[in-house]
Amino acid sequence: MIYFAVAVFVIAYGFIAADRINKTVVALTGAAAVVILPVISSDDIFYSRKTGIDWDVIFLLLGMMIIVSVLRQTGVFEYVAIWSAKRAKGSPLRIMILLVLVTAVASALLDNVTTVLLIAPVTLLVCDRLEINAAPFLMAEVFASNIGGAATLVGDPPNIIIASRAGLSFNAFLVHMAPIVVIVLVAFIALLPRLFPGSFAVDPDRVDDVMALEEHEAIQDRRLLIKCGLVLAGVFAGFIGHSALNLEPSVVALLGAGVLIVISKMERSDYLSGVEWETLLFFAGLFVMVGALVDTGAIAALANGATELTGGNALLTTMGILGVSAPVSGIIDNIPYVATMTPIVAELSTTLPNDLHPDALWWALALGADFGGNLTAVGASANVVMLGIARRAGHPITFWEFTRKGIVVTVVSVALAAPYLWLRYFVFG
Repeated sequence: MIYFAVAVFVIAYGFIAADRINKTVVALTGAAAVVILPVISSDDIFYSRKTGIDWDVIFLLLGMMIIVSVLRQTGVFEYVAIWSAKRAKGSPLRIMILLVLVTAVASALLDNVTTVLLIAPVTLLVCDRLEINAAPFLMAEVFASNIGGAATLVGDPPNIIIASRAGLSFNAFLVHMAPIVVIVLVAFIALLPRLFPGSFAVDPDRVDDVMALEEHEAIQDRRLLIKCGLVLAGVFAGFIGHSALNLEPSVVALLGAGVLIVISKMERSDYLSGVEWETLLFFAGLFVMVGALVDTGAIAALANGATELTGGNALLTTMGILGVSAPVSGIIDNIPYVATMTPIVAELSTTLPNDLHPDALWWALALGADFGGNLTAVGASANVVMLGIARRAGHPITFWEFTRKGIVVTVVSVALAAPYLWLRYFVFG
């Protein structure tokens, strides 16, 4: 069964990468293949947290998509778009840097998928006003989201899994992860002109038109905006304090969406218009195929084989975890990969020399999984969501277009993370 699960995943991945057949169709076909054989049972698909569909991700996306649909009716995205363009003096590069910084900071406080759902409409409106291609801006933001999300415990789902297994606090993540995230973010911003050459040319007349706009005139429904603001404040508070409230972020998002539907009194067609149903179905199919890899032991075998090569050397083990986690997390979703790796890292941390910082292996796993999410278009949930938004908005981004940029960003990120781990935990202790 392990060979069949791997074969189905590789074939499906090849079709997704080729981008000739709708990726949702490919993912659902692959999911059907592993179910029909059967490689994975219905119980494993629908009820297992380890191998099943991650309903928290699906319903978090659904709730936030509904909230964004309602919020779009207020004109607030147009307001922020004009405000951003005017503050950047109409310069596309300065606009990209501003949006990248906002995305990175927001992703450290919120789930990066939520941040992408909120920042994408603003980006599309800015680019529409300036008549420039939005694709480079959307890619830059999702890269920044995965980088910024690594800084805190709540910024990226793999961090939550690692924190739970290793007993790490919010402050621990901030102290150990935030410094390298800042370094990588600065390097990424410096890389933007080379990463997206030719994307910053703009007609001066369009800049003059944007600078002449009054952003306050963009607000279409102030009462609805106030209602949305109150609901969003409650949702964000729920995201930040979800552990204390004992509520999953998905439940918080659905509650917020439900409240907003009731108080806005909008028609069903209006609040459902922004839901990316194809993206949700793609995630479901991808989760089933990856779940089959986990259930058959394919991912565990890969992780075990990689860690056995280190031979008990602490530095080599740390760098091995970082080096393996980045590419593997970029090929499969980083959530099931981290869920599989945590027991292995926990065992390794007890067998290595006592002079090694006790949490060094965990930080290597977190950095590899979070930064590796930028490698390909399916490496992180935020990537899939952003590509779905781009396609629907008429700015399609192909798998290889994203991956060519993602490889550069991932290599630079890991190249900076490696000396950081070495210096902090092996040189200075």
